[in-house]
Amino acid sequence: MNHFPIFLATEGRSIVLSGGGEAALAKLRLLMKSQAAITVFAARADAQIEIWASQGKLTLVRRALQAGDARNAALFYAADEDEAEDARTAAIAKADGALVNIVDNLHDSEFITPAIVDRDPVTVAIGTEGAAPVLARAIKADLEERLPTTLGTLARIGKAFRGAADALPFGRPRRDFWRDYYFTAGPRAMAAGEDAVRPALDDLLETHLARTAREGHVAFVGAGPGDPELLTLKARRALDEADVVIHDRLISPEILELARREAVMVDAGKEGFGPSMSQDDINALIVEHARTGAQVVRLKSGDATVFGRLDEEIDAVTDAQIGWHIVPGITSASAAVAAIGQSLTKRNRNSSVRFLTGHDMKGFADHDWAALARTGEVAAIYMGKKSARFIQGRLIMHGADRATPVTVIENASRPEQRIIGTTLACLPQTLTDAYMTGPALMFYGLAPRAAAAQPIAQILQEAL
Repeated sequence: MNHFPIFLATEGRSIVLSGGGEAALAKLRLLMKSQAAITVFAARADAQIEIWASQGKLTLVRRALQAGDARNAALFYAADEDEAEDARTAAIAKADGALVNIVDNLHDSEFITPAIVDRDPVTVAIGTEGAAPVLARAIKADLEERLPTTLGTLARIGKAFRGAADALPFGRPRRDFWRDYYFTAGPRAMAAGEDAVRPALDDLLETHLARTAREGHVAFVGAGPGDPELLTLKARRALDEADVVIHDRLISPEILELARREAVMVDAGKEGFGPSMSQDDINALIVEHARTGAQVVRLKSGDATVFGRLDEEIDAVTDAQIGWHIVPGITSASAAVAAIGQSLTKRNRNSSVRFLTGHDMKGFADHDWAALARTGEVAAIYMGKKSARFIQGRLIMHGADRATPVTVIENASRPEQRIIGTTLACLPQTLTDAYMTGPALMFYGLAPRAAAAQPIAQILQEAL
C-alpha cells in the first residue's frame, strides 16, 4: 500500500486550487462537498466557477498563483492542464507547506483523490493508486446501487444519539445495539418516515439496556484452504462478530484481514515435528477468553472436522459449560482435487476415497496399507511431506505398484499454488527436488490432468 487512506478534517481549513478549466471544475465539484474554505487562482475561469464565486461557495482570485498564496492550506490542487504551469504552482505550494496533488500526474503528486460514494456522513473512498481508474469508477457505481440513499439519514440521526447509547457498556453491548439499529430497527422505522427513527432508537435502547450480558461462546470455524473467496458466508459473518480469533499457523493473511480490526488475534499455530503451542494450552486459551464473555472464533485451516483436533477442543469447552457451534469449511482435499481437474471418486475406478494423515501425535501415522495398496484405490494424504519415504515404504511393502500416480499440491487454492505429478517410486526424491516450503496435500492414485501438471525440470529451474 503506497497511498495510506485517511479522512482529512476540513472544517475551518483551507484548500487551494490553481486552474480554471475542465480539470478544475471536476475537482471543485467534489471539494465543495467538504466544509473547507476553497480558494481558486485562475487568470481566466470557467463561467461555472464564476457563478460559484458569486454565490459565495468559493473565493476566486483572477490571477496566477504566486509565492505565499498556498500558505496555511491543508491541500493544494494543480489543475492548470499545462505541464509547465502545474510544475510551477506545485513547487510554490510545496514551499508554502501544503500537500500537493497534480491532476493526472500520479508520479509527482503527494496524495491522490479517491473515487467517493457519498452518503453523508457515510463516505466510502475507493482508490487504485492510479493503476485502474476505470475499475474504481465501476466499484463506485456498484456501491451506489447497493447503499440506500437513506443510509446517510440513518447515520446522521445515529450520530446525534451516540451520547445516549453510551449508557450501554463499552464493547459488544454497544456493537449489538448499533448493529440492530442500522440493519433492523432503523431501516424499518425509516420506511415510516424520518420522524419515526428517533422514537425507534429510544425504544431500541430501552430493550438493550434491559438485556442481560451475552454469555461467552465459541465458534469452531473452517477457514478453507486459503483462498478468501472460498470462505463460507457463515464463516465470514463469524469473523465479523468475533471479539477474539484464535487461529492456526496455516490461515492465510487475506482471511485474517477479514476479522474486525478491534478483535484480539491469537496465533495458536501448531507444526508437525516442530515447536508449537501444546493442545492443552490451546484448549485453556479458548476457555479463558470465552469465560470473559467474549465471542471466540477458533479458526482452523480447511475444514475444522478434518484432522483438526476438534473433539479435544469441544470437550474442553463443554467441560467449562461454554456454548459452541461448528461452521464447516472447504477441506484442502476438495480444493486440491479441483486444482488438478480430477474428482475424488470415479465410476469403475474407485467408489470410496480415504482421508489420511501422514503423522499423528506419536510420529508417522500407521494405516491399513494392504487395503490402500490395491489397484484403483485413492487417498488424500494430509501432512505427508515429512513422512513421504515412510508412506512409500509401507505401500510398496504391501504390494503397491511402484508406478502408481501420486500428485502433490502445494498451497492449494492460493496464488502460489504448485501442482507436481510423480509416481510412488519417485515420491521422496520428487519432494526433495521441489524444495517445498508451503503446506502440501498428496493424492495417492490420482494424476493431474496434463495441463495442470508442472514438470520436475521446470520446478528445479524455478527453485534454482
